[in-house]
Order: sequence, then C-alpha cells, then structure tokens
Amino acid sequence: MSAYQLQKSIFTALSSLSVPVYDDVPESATLPYVVVGDDTIAEDNTNDFAGYQATVTIHSWSAYKGRSEIKQIQDEINNLLDRQKLSILGYNSVNCYQEYSESSLDPDGITRHGVQRYRVIFYKS
Repeated sequence: MSAYQLQKSIFTALSSLSVPVYDDVPESATLPYVVVGDDTIAEDNTNDFAGYQATVTIHSWSAYKGRSEIKQIQDEINNLLDRQKLSILGYNSVNCYQEYSESSLDPDGITRHGVQRYRVIFYKS
C-alpha cells in the first residue's frame, strides 16, 4: 500500500485551491494556507481485492477577522474532495467523503484554524 501515492493524489486534487497547500509550511509562508496533515490507513480486503480505508486530515489557517475566510477555504476543499474518486497511481478509488469539519479561534486570539477529515476508500488495481 502506498501512503505516498495517496498523499500525491490529495495534493493533486487540491492544486486548484485559491491558497497555497503545504506538506511542511515554509517559514516565509503567509496566511491563509492549507496543510495536508496526518493520515491513517487500514486494510479493508475482500476475497477478490486488496482494499484500504484511509483518513486524511486537512488543516486550514487564516488571519482574517471573522470566520468567513476559513469557511470559504473549507468549502473549496470540500468541493474538490467530497464524493470524488481520487486519481491514486496503482489503485482504484471508490470514494472520498468528509467525516467532519470544524473551525475555531486559535489561542493567540487572531488565527482561525479549520480542520476537516476525509475518508478515502480504494483498492489495488
């Protein structure tokens, strides 16, 4: 199973976002931006296929006053990922769907933080 190919497919799917998407945020980055965060992968085999279920957490960050910008970014992400079949090299994607979404004010009192988790179901081609 290739966690790397799954991550590449998420980055490809998010490539048209209106804000930068990072794996590791550079020191020079300015808000707003998105970070593809932690993931989990579990086998979900059948008699005929080597299958997998993964979760991928997406973090959005904004310094905009109010929650509208963070929610707009989350909507963009959801439009690109929810109910989509991702292009995962060497695998067939069955589905990708949002499990939850939340936004909050960071302890600094300025930064808005959005968190979304997606479940991806796929199998080896």
